[in-house]
Amino acid sequence: MIEILDAAGLARARETGALVADILHTLKGRTTVGTNLLDIDRWTASMIVEAGAESCYVDYEPSFGRGPFGHYICTAVNDAVLHGRPHDRTLADGDLLTLDLAVSKGGVAADSAISFIVGDAKPPESIALIRATERALSAGIAAAGPGARVGDISHAIGSVLHEEGYPINTEFGGHGIGSTMHQDPHVPNTGRPRRGYKLRPGLLLALEPWVMADTARLVTDADGWTLRSATGCRTAHSEHTIAITDDGAEILTLPSRPSQR
Repeated sequence: MIEILDAAGLARARETGALVADILHTLKGRTTVGTNLLDIDRWTASMIVEAGAESCYVDYEPSFGRGPFGHYICTAVNDAVLHGRPHDRTLADGDLLTLDLAVSKGGVAADSAISFIVGDAKPPESIALIRATERALSAGIAAAGPGARVGDISHAIGSVLHEEGYPINTEFGGHGIGSTMHQDPHVPNTGRPRRGYKLRPGLLLALEPWVMADTARLVTDADGWTLRSATGCRTAHSEHTIAITDDGAEILTLPSRPSQR
């Protein structure tokens, strides 16, 4: 299903996108060496409820997961990259943490992910991974607009990741979003320009370049959800929800307030 939102739907999408971004920004500000992943999940649940919104994750039960996800946010550490299920783990200095959050409010969902390093240590490999996904995300957004095609976005993202020398996995990528979290069209993180669905104003897309340092192969953790690099290498993931407009693409998941501790 591909949804095209009207002006009222886009207004609700902006509200949901700002909420997702603000929660992630607040969580990043609170997360320090010694923070437990389950604390991050509890903080997220509290902020979602306080905002009168709904989690897209807690009851989520797709074919690629084992049972309902059961948590409010994805927390992926180091070699984990996607669908990281929160568990009893305390973060250490230098850990690379990805927070991925999808929330629905007013009948419209928004989805975003950030990767950052916990504490004072700044491993160069981790910095490079994060910057590559952020650059690729910016390139994908710049390629989006009315009349462009999904392949234009995929090509822009993939060009940056290939330039940085990272293998690219196409099993999971960006997607349409609207009244539900995951919709068509699928937006792979590499592709050929001028191919695929033609973008129209009112379409929402969640673009999410993610990489693993030295492999394109994923393995599933014992929890049935968390996807890790097959070699144990570090990973990173950046994501924004955007709206296609008459003039280009509008980023909906930008924070509106400073981080809180």
